[in-house]
This record gives sequence, C-alpha cells and structure tokens, in this order.
Amino acid sequence: MSAEHAHSHAHPHGPGHSHAPAHYNRAFAVGVTLNALYVVVELIAGFRIDSVALIADAGHNVSDVLSLLLAWGASYLAQRPPSRHHTYGLRKTSILASLTNAVLLLIAIGAIAWEALQRFAHPPPVTGGAMMWVAAIGVVVNTATALLFLRGRHSDINLRGAYLHMAADAAVSVGVVLAGFAILLTGALWIDPAISLVIVAVIGVGTWSLLRDSFRLATDAVPPGIDLPAVRRFLRDQPGVTDVHDLHIWAMSTTSTALTAHLVKPAPGDDDALLRHLGEALHEHFAIGHTTIQIERTAGPCSGCAAPAPL
Repeated sequence: MSAEHAHSHAHPHGPGHSHAPAHYNRAFAVGVTLNALYVVVELIAGFRIDSVALIADAGHNVSDVLSLLLAWGASYLAQRPPSRHHTYGLRKTSILASLTNAVLLLIAIGAIAWEALQRFAHPPPVTGGAMMWVAAIGVVVNTATALLFLRGRHSDINLRGAYLHMAADAAVSVGVVLAGFAILLTGALWIDPAISLVIVAVIGVGTWSLLRDSFRLATDAVPPGIDLPAVRRFLRDQPGVTDVHDLHIWAMSTTSTALTAHLVKPAPGDDDALLRHLGEALHEHFAIGHTTIQIERTAGPCSGCAAPAPL
C-alpha cells in the first residue's frame, strides 16, 4: 500500500482557529484591575453592613479575578512556540484553564448557597441603601468588563467564559440593587439571603455550560459547531476518493481545531493540488485550520488506527 502524507496549517480568522487572545492583553489587564478594586469595596461594605448578598457577590468576584488571571495566563502560554517536549506548544493550557475556572466556580457557588441557607433562620439587619449603592458600582464595573470581551466571545471559550461571568455579574448586581430597594420598602430581611440564592442559580447556569464545553474540549471531543458526518461526506465526495477512514477532529486549544484523515484514492493524479484544496476548504467551510491527510492507493489495515466514527 503506497501512501502520501500532507500537512496543512491554515491561519484563519474565523471561529475555528483564531489568535484573538494575543489582542486581549489590555482587556484582561483592565478587567482584572477593575474587578479586584471592586472586590475590596464590596467586602468592606458587606462586612460593615453585614450583608451576605454583598459578601457572597464579593466572593464570586474573587473567583472572577482568578478566572481572568487563569484565562490571561493560558492565552499567553497558548502562543508559545512548539518545543521538543511539547510539539504542539502549550495550546492545550487554554482548555485546561477553562475547565479549572468552571470547577472553581462550582466550589464558590456551593459555599455561597450554604451561607445563604444558614442566614434564612437568623437574618442579620441589613442597610438596604448601602447595598444599592455598592451594587450599582458593580453594575458599571461588570458591564464595562463584559464589553471588553464582547467581540471575542464567539471565537474563544476563554473569552466566552470571561464575557459570561461578567455579564452574569452585571445582572446579579442589578438584582442586589433591587433587593436593597425592596428591603428599604418592606424591611423584610429574608430578601438578602434570598437574592444570594438567585445569584447562585444565575452563576450555576453559566458555569454548567462552561464546564460541559471545557470538558468536551479537554477530552478531545469534536468541537461544538463542527459537523463530523458533514466533514466525512465532504472528503468522500472529492474527485477520485473512494473511501475515508480514521477521521479525527479535536481541539488543540480553545481557538485551534485539528483534523487527521486517511483518504483512499486508487488513481494517481495531482494529489498535491487536492491536498492544498482540502486544507483551504476545510478551513473555509468547517473552521478547521490544522489538517494532516494521508492518501492511500488501496484500503488496508492501519496499525494503531481506531475504527471509523459512526455517521
């Protein structure tokens, strides 16, 4: 069995393969600084007025600062060139950072929920006006930070995580403002721990989505948005190709997708032109920027190859 191997590494600017994190250093720096300062303000106010809602949100914002730092560090490491020990570079760190962020968020919301439930039995007095002013600052800080990652959220799960966290925080801060107003009107202290549970629910929804997608990428699943059967059909429909096997698609990082495949093409031809066309077309139509394709003249056993994925 004769074979030809080809490797293509396109440099797209679409959702499958993007170097967007390189342009977000300032966004990360501004986001970390704003949120760190707000955490200090929120903690001081929360302890002074004994508001579990403010303290809970401050605790979550600490995890947001950590999440931004992890995402920032991972985006830097993902740009490092390959080495003899890491032949793909350190691109996978961006996926590991997203997964770590999701786990940290789950731990944080568990702690918040426990504290809120404890305070339902004996809610301490809370100054509703102070809650409103501090939370209003949070609306501004979190909205501004979310906007920094608005454009990049479609191309990178790290940036999407940062955007979702900040957008959710902005919504939660609005909720705290409303809770403070309700306490001023009614004097009902149970509203404070109740809003904390709402915070947990909002964060939990976003965290589950981030955890699910990060785990899929970390375990080399086909990235979201890529239709594996459609890719197989596209390769099989190429002129002269009679079969496709050992097709694998996985995420090299949160912005880079790779593909390997064996194409059975009995008749010799301009295989170099075909391979160039496939590299360009896979990038354009499926956002796959890193392809390695082997052309075989006859189908045969492949040592170490897995069975073809089902359609």
